Amino acid sequence: MSMFSKLKQFKDLRDQGKKLQGALSGESVTARALGDKVVLIMDGNMRLSGLTIDPELLSPEKKVSLENAIKDAHDDALKKMQRIIAGKMQEMGGFPGMK
Repeated sequence: MSMFSKLKQFKDLRDQGKKLQGALSGESVTARALGDKVVLIMDGNMRLSGLTIDPELLSPEKKVSLENAIKDAHDDALKKMQRIIAGKMQEMGGFPGMK
């Protein structure tokens, strides 16, 4: 494979990545834990865009429970967003060289 072919393949991959990023910009997922006492929202860039914690969980004796609930909600949100990303990639025909 020539250097120009590799450069074109790299450019195509970069362009596809930008297209995917644009497609994901409007996506978000919500994850809940402890019976909706912890609600986490993650955007399409996998950034935490919202977190709501029930005030009753904000006491020292509930610290471990709150920490676990945040971790669980974050893990759930990541899995949901990864499924969305995989679906968008599939809709776009995958990425060059990754089929």
